[in-house]
Amino acid sequence: MELITILFWISSICIMPLWVMMIAFPKHNLTKQIVGNPLCLSPMLICYSIAVIPSLPDLFMTFATQMPTPEIVNDLFSDKDTRLLGWLHFLALDTLGGRWIWSRLQSQSKPLIQSAPTLILCMMVAPLGILIGLITTIDKENHVHSD
Repeated sequence: MELITILFWISSICIMPLWVMMIAFPKHNLTKQIVGNPLCLSPMLICYSIAVIPSLPDLFMTFATQMPTPEIVNDLFSDKDTRLLGWLHFLALDTLGGRWIWSRLQSQSKPLIQSAPTLILCMMVAPLGILIGLITTIDKENHVHSD
């Protein structure tokens, strides 16, 4: 089995408990202990780092010498390993964004009926879930929420 495939499975397995805890048991003490600790993201960040480091020279050369265009991005992602690297990137950043929104929802004691759909969106389509999470946790008086 190739290294990128192993890293894919490690990341995919490691994120599931985090999402289950954030979505189904957001107020549980175990969730607060595990998800409340930023180190919970370490497995995904380490897997992504291991996968991306060998590709950094090519990535930097590609984007330092030419403006990204749809054609360049399509060409870049025509490689199977790059697509898996992109997936690891999605997993890590979706989980980071979801954890941040979970924290905002918890700090305002939002009910499960509101937090669960928002976090499901963060897991599946992170930018939309984060946008909805921001809208639902904005501090009406200060226009921002201090984390």
